[in-house]
Amino acid sequence: MLSIRSFTPADIPAGLALCRAMQWNQLAIDWEMFLRLNPDSCCAAFDGEALVGTVATVSYDARFSWIGMMLVAPHMRRQGVGTMLMSNALEILQAQETVRLDATPVGREVYLKMGFVDEYPLHRMHATIAENEWLDSPARPMQREDLAKLRDLDFNVFGANRVQLLEWLRADAPEYAWVVDGPSGIAGYCLGRHGYSFEHLGPVIAPDLTTTQHLVSACLRHQIGKPFLVDATPHNTSWIPWLNSLGFTEQRLLMRMYRGANRYPGEPENQFSILGPEFG
Repeated sequence: MLSIRSFTPADIPAGLALCRAMQWNQLAIDWEMFLRLNPDSCCAAFDGEALVGTVATVSYDARFSWIGMMLVAPHMRRQGVGTMLMSNALEILQAQETVRLDATPVGREVYLKMGFVDEYPLHRMHATIAENEWLDSPARPMQREDLAKLRDLDFNVFGANRVQLLEWLRADAPEYAWVVDGPSGIAGYCLGRHGYSFEHLGPVIAPDLTTTQHLVSACLRHQIGKPFLVDATPHNTSWIPWLNSLGFTEQRLLMRMYRGANRYPGEPENQFSILGPEFG
């Protein structure tokens, strides 16, 4: 007997068990952040007392919202659980002009029927970091006060305010937080976070590939032996080949999609790696 209700802090252990069953990378801190951003933003589907599906939503100002953490237990697929959760998420976001998400190939077919359209693909790359001939980088570790300086840069590239998320990333994983200074302020930055099976590098925001290479080199040269994910955008045709040269290979393809006007797409050509499919 299926039912849906709000996802609460008490549901985090069951949500993590579902993540492990699906081989997803999230930790408890990720669920906690969704609940911090909006306590009523997450939904859970139950078969009796057992949690069998989840979905989370985030609203970025009044510009657009995001849907993530769409999980359905393997034994409950093709029983309408995902459709119920997605319909519930869209009802939560019904006042929003634009809803966006990052879809797997299977999910994309479902979302197309719900009025979503393709924006651009994302390439999930993975590697265990090895010794490489890293660039001699001018990047420096990000300081707390830098967050205020890069706020406008991130706003323009992402398309909305997500300072709370950036603060969270730097506080939880300062070793992955780097900036490159330019003539008029911070030219580019990278952040990252911890995961169950992989560390995750992103977002990486920069005006060009060279700045991106400096940021990634500064960060990863200190992470030898760690497994990493990068959700890479396709806009610079030399970016993914450069990741390949570092040992990264494609794990899977995702598709960024949206429903509605999409009046605030940001500057995707300057976002080389996203924060993650669950947050945008």
